[in-house]
Amino acid sequence: MEDTAANVSTATANTTVGSARPSLIQTLSESYNSFVSGDVTKGTSMLVQEVVIPGAVGLLGLIAVYFVAKLIAGRVSAAICKRVDETLGKFIGKIMFYSVMIVACVMILARVGFEVSGFMAILATAGFAIGLAFQGTLSNFSAGILLLVFRPFKVGDTVNIAAVIGKVNEIDIFTTTLDTPDNRRLIIPNSTIASGTIENISYHAHRRIEVMVGVEYGANIESTRQALTEAVQAMTEMIIPGENRGFQIILGTLGPSSVDWTVRIWVSRDNVHSGKEQLTSQIKLSLNRHQIAIPFPQLHLHMNPSAQEMIGDTHSREVSSDERLDSPTLSIPTIHAAANMKVRPRARTENLDR
Repeated sequence: MEDTAANVSTATANTTVGSARPSLIQTLSESYNSFVSGDVTKGTSMLVQEVVIPGAVGLLGLIAVYFVAKLIAGRVSAAICKRVDETLGKFIGKIMFYSVMIVACVMILARVGFEVSGFMAILATAGFAIGLAFQGTLSNFSAGILLLVFRPFKVGDTVNIAAVIGKVNEIDIFTTTLDTPDNRRLIIPNSTIASGTIENISYHAHRRIEVMVGVEYGANIESTRQALTEAVQAMTEMIIPGENRGFQIILGTLGPSSVDWTVRIWVSRDNVHSGKEQLTSQIKLSLNRHQIAIPFPQLHLHMNPSAQEMIGDTHSREVSSDERLDSPTLSIPTIHAAANMKVRPRARTENLDR
């Protein structure tokens, strides 16, 4: 019984070893030895059965997988582009395609007889070296993925990123392309965008604009408010009505030379610049109709009578040389002051004696 069991286990081991598929290098080595020893039939049969036929089947399978991967990537990309975002859909489609192709290539290479484990180890080592060499590029890549996944802005939005204002033309894996208002094309690395503040100017449909204006202190407050209200009412078609919308006229502060007001209105995001220009124009016209002046900085110079008399006496008579040597005092009028400032210039007497 023990001998029978040993024979069965030996036969099973031999069957297992015999059914194990030799590697491609072993097959080529055995085929080469067969050709060298003169057994051409065995070498040819081994090449056809172990190399040519599996290679042809693998190639056909790779072609079939290519079309399947294209189909899957296209379906996924179209669904995401339709429901989420076009840029994100294209990116996900490419990831799906290359993922399916890589998995298929690894399976086909293993089926043909390649040592996939060693091949993957080589790829991992090469990937680590490439990652060290392209740290900046990889940071842009990771930032691009974050921008595509979280989508702080999309193509067509007007944004303020990296201290630049422009319209988003394209969001790529490594860079983002902007078109500035003066028609310049800027390409910004994604890592610079992700590490700074992102302002999506066109995110909301409604925007608030405000104009600050100062009027003279002699103007009546109610008359000023009425004039500013008329200026706003002239823009009724542009103003967005509703709760927390409409317009506001706020009496702000008492400035050094004016009473400061703030006029706020809500408009659509497409009318921000034109609305601010029109509001400023209407405020100026309305204040002119109500004869309310907008003050400007002024400087008033006050002189006391004694300083004026001293200046007049200096111009009316001739100053002798003795008076010049006595270092006379000069009276300098100051702004908003009644006192005189005394200045004694220094005289070099040795030069005058000569």
